[in-house]
Amino acid sequence: MQFIDQVEIEVIAGNGGDGLVAFRREKYVPAGGPSGGNGGRGGSVILKAVTNLQTLLDFRYARQFKAEDGKRGGPNNRTGAGGNDRILEVPCGTMVYDIETEQLIYDLVKENETFVVAKGGKGGLGNQHFLSNSNRAPEYALPGLEGEIKQVRLELKLLAEVGIIGLPNAGKSTFISAVSSAKPKIADYPFTTLVPNLGVVRKPTGDGTVFADIPGLIEGASDGIGLGHDFLRHIERTRLLLHLVDVNAEDPLEDYKIIQEELNAYGRGLPERVQILALNKIDSIDEETQQYLIEQFRAVTNDQIFLISAVTGAGCDRLLQTIWQELDQLIMDNG
Repeated sequence: MQFIDQVEIEVIAGNGGDGLVAFRREKYVPAGGPSGGNGGRGGSVILKAVTNLQTLLDFRYARQFKAEDGKRGGPNNRTGAGGNDRILEVPCGTMVYDIETEQLIYDLVKENETFVVAKGGKGGLGNQHFLSNSNRAPEYALPGLEGEIKQVRLELKLLAEVGIIGLPNAGKSTFISAVSSAKPKIADYPFTTLVPNLGVVRKPTGDGTVFADIPGLIEGASDGIGLGHDFLRHIERTRLLLHLVDVNAEDPLEDYKIIQEELNAYGRGLPERVQILALNKIDSIDEETQQYLIEQFRAVTNDQIFLISAVTGAGCDRLLQTIWQELDQLIMDNG
C-alpha cells in the first residue's frame, strides 16, 4: 500500500433546483392560482473521518468530487427532490486547508467526525411563493443557487501518542515490531522505512496506545533534505517522543545531537515535547561501554535514559512502564 499524506482536490457542491411556474388547472376550480413548487437543495460535499484508513491514497487519481444537483420544483406546490450529498471518507487526523488562502479550515480528529467542505445551493422559489393581493397570477420563479466550489488541500498527520524518532538504522522498526503487532519491513541498510508505521502497544490494563515509527531523519531534514521533511509533521500530534540511538554508530552522541537540531529547526512545539532516550542494541557492547555512553549522554540531556535491545527485548519492559507513567501524567496535566 502506498502512503499518501498530502493531496489537492476540487470539491463541487450541487446546484439548487429551479423553481417552477405552474397554475392549477382542476376542472372544478375556476380561479386556479399559481402552484409552481420550489426547487430542491443541492447536495453538499462532506468529509468524514474513519479509523479504517491510514492514507489519502483514494484521492491520488480522482481529484474532482461533485455532489448531486437538486431537482426542479413540481406542479401542485411540490418541492423538487434534494440532491444527494457526496460523502468522502478520510483518515482520522486529516487537516483541510483552503488552497487559495492557505488557511486551515478544519481538522478531522475524532472517529465519524464530519465537515461540510462545500455547501449545496438553495433551491429556487416557485411562482406560488410570489402570490399576493396585488399579484394573483405571478408568472415568474427563481432559479436555484449554485453550490460552492472549493480547491482544498488534505494533509494527514498521524494520530499517535508516542512517536519513535532517530537516524536510519537506529532500530525503530525492530522496536515497534517487538512491542506491538505491527510488521514493518526491516533490513540492515538505511531508509528501510519509507512510510510511517503504526503499531498498537497494549498496556497492562488492556488499553492500547498507538506508537508511530517515523522514517529515519537525517541532517537537514527540517530544510527538506532526505525523507524527514515529509514526515516531521506526523510527530506534531504525539504526546511523547521516544528517541532511539544506535550504540554501534560511529558517534552515538553526535547522532543524538543531529536529531535534536532538526527538531529545534522544525519548531512547532517539538523541542518542548517530552522525550525519553533509549540507547539501542546494547546486546552488542559490554557493560563498561554501556556505562561510558550513559555518562556521555547525561552530560548533554536531562531526559530519562534507558539501555535496551529491541532484538532480545532487554530493557524494553522497563522502558514501556516509564512510557505509560509519562503518558498518564501528560494526560492528567493537559487532558
